[in-house]
Amino acid sequence: MVRIGERMVLYSLHGAEDGLPALSFSGTPSTRWKRPDALAAIESSGVRLATPDRPGYGGSTRQPGRTVASVAEDAAAVADALGWDRFAVTGGSGGGPHALACAALLPDRVTRCAVIGSNAPPIVDGPEPTEEEELADPRRNRTSWQAVHGDLRPGFEETARSIMAVVEAGGPEIPPQPGADPGPPAREDPSAMARLTATFVTSHDGWLDDHVAFATPWGFELGDIRVPVSLWHGSADERAGKYVDFLSAAMPHAERKYYVGGHIPPANAFRELLRWLTLS
Repeated sequence: MVRIGERMVLYSLHGAEDGLPALSFSGTPSTRWKRPDALAAIESSGVRLATPDRPGYGGSTRQPGRTVASVAEDAAAVADALGWDRFAVTGGSGGGPHALACAALLPDRVTRCAVIGSNAPPIVDGPEPTEEEELADPRRNRTSWQAVHGDLRPGFEETARSIMAVVEAGGPEIPPQPGADPGPPAREDPSAMARLTATFVTSHDGWLDDHVAFATPWGFELGDIRVPVSLWHGSADERAGKYVDFLSAAMPHAERKYYVGGHIPPANAFRELLRWLTLS
């Protein structure tokens, strides 16, 4: 835990003590607690990975009005607490913009930035987008539009109830990869249930604040990023692929990386991404 003024930021730490320092920003919504397959990938990757909870998640103090750029202050504080002058950053899904913020705003400290399934700045002007418009360009999505023009909380509460109902009926912790065995019921694994409860039951504040931050100015320009960047997405994740089209255009120096799978990467792809962070 680190303190920033009146706020607390909680984080977990994984990997070899002498591994390359790196910060990992979890998706939206999720917390600092990682699944066993992700932990195994971290342990074999050669990185020392800190996973901070953004404000409003997992016990980190809520920060109403935060922007995507606000994460740079928290990242620097966690790195300082760990004695890291230089570190890599990575982020998955909704964690992607936060990793990019660190790359843009902490250029003297961030060595490399890898994002996976990241969203891009949305388009929220005009009327609420239709389903067809969202499919054509996910930057025109209804969630971001509602973050500016409506109230997301009731929808999030209903989504959370639906997810937990599937879990209680014997569903897995996460949707399986296309064609894969879904695995054992999450309700039989206390650790999985703790992760799900922290994400979908305890509080929806971080989830809401993330989407408001995505839908308002991010606080930095993608084109200002100068550190090495890689943009990863799964072969079955068409939405993320369209986001990467935009991110690649905004950051021409970024490497585009594919893996076989969906939005949540399989362990081999996550391991490859982490090893990319260690390249010099």
